[in-house]
Amino acid sequence: MATVITCQELVELVTDCLGGELEDDTRLRCEEHLTACPGRVTDVDQRRETPRLLGKLEEHHRSDAARTRLLDPFGTWASGRA
Repeated sequence: MATVITCQELVELVTDCLGGELEDDTRLRCEEHLTACPGRVTDVDQRRETPRLLGKLEEHHRSDAARTRLLDPFGTWASGRA
């Protein structure tokens, strides 16, 4: 039986999960965690939605500084520095 995935493990795996880069067993464990953890569902939805919305911005609205401010919290959080 596969071990239960923790919130912290899910946070670390979410990018690979959204990118379809996880092995089936790990992906299933992530999905199982999401069925019981509404807080992580919100996090995953935000991580899925942010790049999609950024892609809709016109070029003149996407300064490097704005992009960094928007995406930096995701990298900081995933690395455990936040």
